Amino acid sequence: MSATPFPPADDDRRFAAAAPPARYLRAQIDEDLRAKMVFLGGPRQVGKTSLARSLLADPAAELNYDVAEQRDAILARRLPSGDTWFFDEIHKYRGWRNYLKGLVDAQSRAGAVRRRILVTGSARLDFYRFGGDSLQGRYFYLRLHPFSLAELGGDADALPALLALGGFPEPFLSGSERFARRWTIAYRERLIREELASLETVSDLGRLELLAGALPARVGSPLSLNALREDLQVSHQTVARWADMLERVYGIFRIAPFGAPRLRAVKKERKHYHYDWSVVQDPGARFENLVASHLLKWAEHQVDTQGREVELRYFRDIDRREVDFVLVQRGGAPIAFVECKLGDEPVAPGLRYLKARFPEVIAWQVSAFGQRDYVSPEGIRVAPAVRLLSDLV
Repeated sequence: MSATPFPPADDDRRFAAAAPPARYLRAQIDEDLRAKMVFLGGPRQVGKTSLARSLLADPAAELNYDVAEQRDAILARRLPSGDTWFFDEIHKYRGWRNYLKGLVDAQSRAGAVRRRILVTGSARLDFYRFGGDSLQGRYFYLRLHPFSLAELGGDADALPALLALGGFPEPFLSGSERFARRWTIAYRERLIREELASLETVSDLGRLELLAGALPARVGSPLSLNALREDLQVSHQTVARWADMLERVYGIFRIAPFGAPRLRAVKKERKHYHYDWSVVQDPGARFENLVASHLLKWAEHQVDTQGREVELRYFRDIDRREVDFVLVQRGGAPIAFVECKLGDEPVAPGLRYLKARFPEVIAWQVSAFGQRDYVSPEGIRVAPAVRLLSDLV
């Protein structure tokens, strides 16, 4: 009889150690700081603070609102004398927008010394950047994403590691799947009980954690808030608000459906994905999430650095034809279709359907582990995912 009634835990799968890459937004931040204040947003622990520090000539330029001594200096306006001010977590100060507005406006006065101002923080920066913002026109907003295949040099060997470990710097650079699993559990708890609770009013953190735990199993399908409401025994309004909150702190992102009247497309429910795709257990859904994250990174990079209005969507019609991703430009015109498969499979019917109706639009079917690379008679590129992902950002 076995000494224990349970099977042993999985072995710790290891991947080759990778050197930390130079982050893809570094040069853009440096350029933008010459013209305006820069806000750097993105998920917790994605590397915002490390990237900001790499741009500082003087470490004394950093002012972290979470550090008591530095917080006092911020509130008393005892700011460094150098040419750069780096504010970290200042969004936790209720009056942060007016505070920064005052600093920027003071520098526009005759004879004032102009300093570079860099601000990093959570999704709260993104939440307040739209119309009516008192900081309108005074800053550029950039969003930092987890590591991607292109950022890691486009090496095909990096794809299995990204799938297993996720793209956040600490677990990925550890090279250890066991470390990544432990990191993910702690990350999700801190995201809700520290980050989200410090920014939002939540009366039932326990059920919110249940929601966060239930979402990974629903990746890849339109997210039904009504089904979640029934499972969690809360109102539809509550579950909708919780999903919005998770999106605002970069726990998840959601994409809307694409459709034209002639396509009879579904136009309501959105699909959701996780910035830390390692939480998704189903292999096909995890790969789809990884591709979604790569495409979102490229689309937001186009918006933030090039001023091109590009958006990530998906397609599903009432006849249940589906395409995982549709990239659209301003006005809703599609510019690319992408379908995800684990291995070598025939071209998906939904992708053939969309390509026939938009023959000029680029179409890809990418695979995680497939080997075939060809162009179908309809003009669809079928290839290993590395062929597409390594050419993004």
